[in-house]
Amino acid sequence: MSVQTQGTDTAGEPAVRKARIPRPPRGADRDPASPARRGAGAPYLLVLPALLATVVLLGWPLVKNGMLSFQNLNPRQLIQHLTEWNGVENYRSVLSEPEFWHVVERSVFFTAVNVVLIVGIGTLIGLLLARLGKRMRLLLMIGLVLAWAMPYVAATTVYQWLFAQRFGVVNWVLDRLGWHSMADHNWLGSQFSTFFVVIVLIVWQSVPFVAINLYAATTTIPKELYEAAALDGAGAWQSFTSVTLPFLRPFLYSTTFLEVIWVFKSFTQLFAMNEGGPDRLTETLPIYAYVEGVGNQHFGVGAAISFLTIVALLVITSYYLRMVLKQEEDEL
Repeated sequence: MSVQTQGTDTAGEPAVRKARIPRPPRGADRDPASPARRGAGAPYLLVLPALLATVVLLGWPLVKNGMLSFQNLNPRQLIQHLTEWNGVENYRSVLSEPEFWHVVERSVFFTAVNVVLIVGIGTLIGLLLARLGKRMRLLLMIGLVLAWAMPYVAATTVYQWLFAQRFGVVNWVLDRLGWHSMADHNWLGSQFSTFFVVIVLIVWQSVPFVAINLYAATTTIPKELYEAAALDGAGAWQSFTSVTLPFLRPFLYSTTFLEVIWVFKSFTQLFAMNEGGPDRLTETLPIYAYVEGVGNQHFGVGAAISFLTIVALLVITSYYLRMVLKQEEDEL
């Protein structure tokens, strides 16, 4: 590499001569002690603590659970400290059990109903937050955050009081409104009514996350786009479909994906409400795994059911993963 400098020759006329700038020796950028090489490893060092925590807290329990699923582990083996490997016998017995497939169907239906209600109501409330004034928006967001932050067991206890058979507020209100047959109604006495109470509880707890997330997404939409749509004669629905929805679509995908995972693996609400009753008719896969593993003390079978639960969750969420990946490819 060279630069030109101006000088004067013997005739007094200016002359141009080249001055060489020394180049760094080859391989200097590959020197491990160079600043560039030291800075390249900084991101990996920052990610390393989180990676180690994930491996220790999630990876090892998952491996341990997988090992248990191939063992015949009952109270006798625990007391005598025996390790009896039985291959895929636990999986064979679970998959051949008709009750397991009933629980799978019930879990998928339960997840689908909850996710549709959560995303639908959360989207409407998120759009409402974008339309409200500052004071009303602040008041509504405080209520959403309080509902979202309430512990699961405490919220379930409150809903047990609300839907109590003798002194529940819901039965009292329905009786006052003219439905006198509901004055002593047992909401936890049948499969349908128990699922109804639990769905109302889960939707109430989950809607704030979707609403606040989508409201935050609406704040990223430039107002000029709405003004341009109005100048083109677009109405409210056309503005929503052509301006708002394209911006919200990535957020809808991500929130729906998260809600499918959270609802499918929900355990506390169903178990604390009625322990999967009546007659185990409201058991989903997480509760089924707990009852078979811990309740009936067939720990190997419970581990196999929990592994199959993970597989079922991966199958359910694979569709949303493909949609998200396809959208990212289209944006690139």
